Amino acid sequence: MDAGLAGILSLFLILSIMCFMLWKNNWKRDQLPPGPAPWFLLGNLWQKDVLPLQKSYQKLYKKYGPVFTVWLGPKPAVVLCGYEAVRDALVGHAEEFGGRAAIAIHERVTDGYGGEKKWRELRRFTITTLRNFGMGKKTMAQRVQEETQYLVEAVADMEGEAFDPISSVRHAVSNVVCAVVFGSRFSYKDQAFLELLGMMGNYSNYFMSPFAQVYNTFPGIMRYLPGPHNKVFNESEKLKNFIQKRIDSHKRTLEPSCPRDYIDCFLIKSEKGKSTSEDVFSDENLLMAVFDLFGAGTVSTANSLLFFFLVMAKFPQIQARVQQEIEEVVGATHAPSMEDRVRMPYTNAVIHEMQRSQKGQIENFPRAVTRRTEFRGYIIPQGTAVIPLFSTVHSDPKHWKTPEEFNPGHFLDEKGEFRPNEAFMPFSAGKRMCPGEGLARMELFLFFSTLLQNFTFKLATDPKEMDILSLWVDYQNKGPYCKFHLIRR
Repeated sequence: MDAGLAGILSLFLILSIMCFMLWKNNWKRDQLPPGPAPWFLLGNLWQKDVLPLQKSYQKLYKKYGPVFTVWLGPKPAVVLCGYEAVRDALVGHAEEFGGRAAIAIHERVTDGYGGEKKWRELRRFTITTLRNFGMGKKTMAQRVQEETQYLVEAVADMEGEAFDPISSVRHAVSNVVCAVVFGSRFSYKDQAFLELLGMMGNYSNYFMSPFAQVYNTFPGIMRYLPGPHNKVFNESEKLKNFIQKRIDSHKRTLEPSCPRDYIDCFLIKSEKGKSTSEDVFSDENLLMAVFDLFGAGTVSTANSLLFFFLVMAKFPQIQARVQQEIEEVVGATHAPSMEDRVRMPYTNAVIHEMQRSQKGQIENFPRAVTRRTEFRGYIIPQGTAVIPLFSTVHSDPKHWKTPEEFNPGHFLDEKGEFRPNEAFMPFSAGKRMCPGEGLARMELFLFFSTLLQNFTFKLATDPKEMDILSLWVDYQNKGPYCKFHLIRR
C-alpha cells in the first residue's frame, strides 16, 4: 500500500470515529436534561460562561431550570440546583443517586480502591468503628477539648506577630483524627509530621483546582505530560508510606482482644474475613481507607475553621457578640464543652451561618446514578455523574431571607433561640452524607468557641469592603489577607 492511500484511509478512519462520537454525544444529549452546547471532545471545559459552576450557575439555572447538563470533556454531568431538586434527588431518590463517581485523580492515588460494593461495605465499617470510638460522644469531646488547649498554647506563642494559623489549625484537627485512627497524636514541633500535613494540603488544593478538572477529563493523556499533578502524586506516595509504617507497627503490636484504634479494628476484621472470597478488608484497602480518613478529616474541617476566623476578623461586631455569649455562659475559668452549646444559641447560629456561606469547587465532587433513572421528566443513564450544587441550596431565596448576606439571624427565632433550617446541608445528604459529620460538628464548635474565648482575631491588612468569599480566595492564594494578629483576652 502506497503512502498516499494509507494517508487517505487514516484520514477516513479519523473522520469516521469523529462522526461516530458526535452522533453518540448528540444521542446522549437528546435523553439528558438541557444545557449549554459542548465543544467536540472538550465539552464545556474551556467555556468561561459555563465553568467553574460557582461563577455561572445562576445564569445557567435561570436559562435551563433546576436540572441541567454540563459536559466535562466528552462525559456529561447532570447538575442539580436549589433545595427542592437536590433533596428530591439525594433523599427522595437516595438509592439511585447514591453512586460513587469515578474521579481519575482519586483512582490514580488509591489504585481504584475497589468497586462500588466494596466501597459501601468499607463505608459501613468506618461509620460503625468511628461511633465505637466515641464519635459524637463525650469521650471524643474530651479528646477534642484536650487538643484545643494544645492549639491555644501553640498560637499564643505568635501573639503580637502577623502570622498564618493554617499550620497550627491543621495540626490540631489532624491530631483528633490521628487519635482515632493511629491511637496517638503528634507534637506541634514535629517537623516531619508538619511536612506531611503540608503535602496533604497540597493534594487537597490540587484536587480543588482547574488543573484537576483537566486531569480528570483526560487522565490517559495527562499522566504522560509534565505538570503539577506529578508533584501531587509523588507527595501522595510519601503520605501512603507514612501510613503504611503505622500499619506495620500496629500489626507487630496487635492485641485482638483490646483494639486501640481504627487500624486495629480493621486488622481484626481482616483476620476474621480471610476465609471469604471477596477480600474487602485487605491491606491495600486499609491503607486507602486511612488515607481518605486522614485527608477528609483534616483538610475540610481545618479549612472551615480558617474561614471562620476570617469571617470573625471581617465582622468584629459579630465576633464581640460571640465572645460576650461565651463569657456569660462559660466564663473564663474553664473551656467550652458540648454541654454548653445548647445554651449558646448565637454562637451556634454564627457557626451555622459561616458554614452556609462557605463555598467550594463543587464540580470536583460528583456522585453517579446507580441505574437508569427517570428524574423530573428526564432520563439519566446509569453511571452518569451528578453534581448537587449545595451553594444553590444555601442561597435558595425560598429558604433564606437574605441569602447573599452574612446573617446569623437565619438560624435564630424571634426569641433569639437557635432555629434549624431544613435547607442547611454542609455535610451533603442522603446515602453519601459525610460519615464524619458528628466529629466535624464537635470540632467546629469546640475549636471555634475556645479560641474566641482566649483571643480576638484581626487581619494584619484591613479588609475594607472586600466580601468574605473574595477574602477566602485571597487567603487560599496567600495574598495580603492571609495573616492574622491575635489579641489575648
